[in-house]
Amino acid sequence: MATIDVFNYDVPAESDFGYSQAIKSGDLIHVSGQLSFDEAGEFLHAGDFAAQLKQTYANVDRVLDHYGATRNQVVSQTLYVVNLRRNAAATAEGNLAYFGDHRPVSTVLGITELTLPGQVIEISFVIDTKLPV
Repeated sequence: MATIDVFNYDVPAESDFGYSQAIKSGDLIHVSGQLSFDEAGEFLHAGDFAAQLKQTYANVDRVLDHYGATRNQVVSQTLYVVNLRRNAAATAEGNLAYFGDHRPVSTVLGITELTLPGQVIEISFVIDTKLPV
């Protein structure tokens, strides 16, 4: 029987909305859409795409650390980007900086808005812990 390992940051949004940041089932970790917030759950960098992207990836690192996983084990990401045409170059630059030579599958969606005022990026992930670190 498979076990499920749930990870949360213990921020108010998790209970207010009713979700988990990540769930590991078997060898896969499914990570909810990550965004730019600090350890207390406060949203950071409203309207600043580059700063939000950097903080979002830093939050993903917290999930990876919890499970003892690495960026090289990310198999899939979905990026939700407000004003994609304006932010396309910064999206690519941030992605390359974060993953280096690793190339997970990736879907980028241009959208009109996200949950929080000033939020311009959100990224969800799938991680396979059986892949080499």
